[in-house]
Amino acid sequence: MPDTNASRSSLPVAKATIAALNDALRADITSPGHNRIVMTAGVAALIGDVSLFRCFHKRAELLRTVRDFDTFTADNDPHDEHDFGRFAFDNATFYWKIDYYDRALEYGSDDPADPEVTTRVLTILLAEEY
Repeated sequence: MPDTNASRSSLPVAKATIAALNDALRADITSPGHNRIVMTAGVAALIGDVSLFRCFHKRAELLRTVRDFDTFTADNDPHDEHDFGRFAFDNATFYWKIDYYDRALEYGSDDPADPEVTTRVLTILLAEEY
């Protein structure tokens, strides 16, 4: 399998396409299409039972925070792909990250710039779970 990280980092057009696809996933975070949005058990425990209004509201706030994240720097986005973020929420430090898989979610994607062969998985996690 080709080293997609090496090939991605050398192609500015591919990096810009990947960043745009990642931004689009976050922009439509409640309707990800064939992509996935997941949270770790630690995040779910912090949010609580989403059948209760206050917990549902907390989850919505968390998703909005990820959706609206735009503080990309050389430190948190060294490949210019907009695939990672760090933020504070509810007195805790969170990360979100996007990984690229094939459509069957079995292997890494051969071409993260091609949405026809890639499923993006955005994971929201507590910093201590990283």
